[in-house]
Amino acid sequence: MQISIPVSTAWLMGSCMEYRGKQDFWIQQKPEVLSALREQSIIQSVESSNRIEGVTISSHRLRPIIVEKAKPKDRPEEELAGYRRALDWISNSESDLKLTPSTILKLHEFSQGGFSGDAGKWKSKNNEIIEILPNGDQKIRFIPISPQETPKAMHTLCKNYHLIDEDGQIPILLNIATLIFDFLCIHPFRDGNGRVSRLVTNLLLKNNNFIVGNYISLERLVEQTKVEYYEILEKCSQGWHENKNDIIPWWNYFLSTLRRAYKELEQKVDSLSQQTREFEQKGDWENIKPVKTKIIKKMILQQTGRFTLAELSTHLPSTSRQLIKKVLSDLKKSGKVCLSGKGRGAYWEVFNHKENLS
Repeated sequence: MQISIPVSTAWLMGSCMEYRGKQDFWIQQKPEVLSALREQSIIQSVESSNRIEGVTISSHRLRPIIVEKAKPKDRPEEELAGYRRALDWISNSESDLKLTPSTILKLHEFSQGGFSGDAGKWKSKNNEIIEILPNGDQKIRFIPISPQETPKAMHTLCKNYHLIDEDGQIPILLNIATLIFDFLCIHPFRDGNGRVSRLVTNLLLKNNNFIVGNYISLERLVEQTKVEYYEILEKCSQGWHENKNDIIPWWNYFLSTLRRAYKELEQKVDSLSQQTREFEQKGDWENIKPVKTKIIKKMILQQTGRFTLAELSTHLPSTSRQLIKKVLSDLKKSGKVCLSGKGRGAYWEVFNHKENLS
């Protein structure tokens, strides 16, 4: 099978391959830095992937559910806990999980919390991909295949992925990207298709040693570009049923997201490693966990709205509230953040963002 790969796509793909080579060095040489990023990535992945689909829980429950694995109290909490279990299943498997319809059904069962009636089952009714317009009206963006066609389509999807992989003439990243796109067009479940697509993305990237998702949340990057994500899906799905659609914009979006994750990881590894070396050279052990301090500062200054101490604590599970408070206090003294309210109603804001909005 021969395909024509545009120069822009080839460049993005080459960049991702180059980063994959660097990741092995980071894992061997900088394990302490990667360890500091791991838990943060898990929380962001679980929260972002579910929030894209409109599933949210209160900030004070995120850490107990995702990190401490507390017992869920309602359906949204079940779904977030299930997404975490799915990520664990993918990352903790002793050998690569083979992509099969059964594997995809299991990921769906996890992501639904395992308690809905159709968790781990293909759709039984026709579904449509609906877009909500600014005025509140609904627009049918895409009509997936029928429930009757779904089991066979999913079997063919997995089979073709492995055949193309074995053939080796199509680059693996394009094979993965195409499978994810076709999965979303098939839309095999009544609910949770987006979440399962992101879990399958993590699975296939891990199977091919693109493990940046362990340390940088790919789900967060998709959420940050959600408008572009949906626009490209709509554009590339036109003519899909007739096999006349243009897949290249989706390839470029998929590769760009992966490259962004690797670039962010490289920046964090370099920055945090440099700070650690400086503290070691000075023998300044009075500073508690300089790597974590750097992460806290960066997360705070990236906030675009009101946020609370509890929310920061949730996203930094291995960091004490005392250290987070200290960093907030330092940033307040330097005029970078402000505190409003008292007690449980207290919230923080970044000064620069407030000025930009005025």
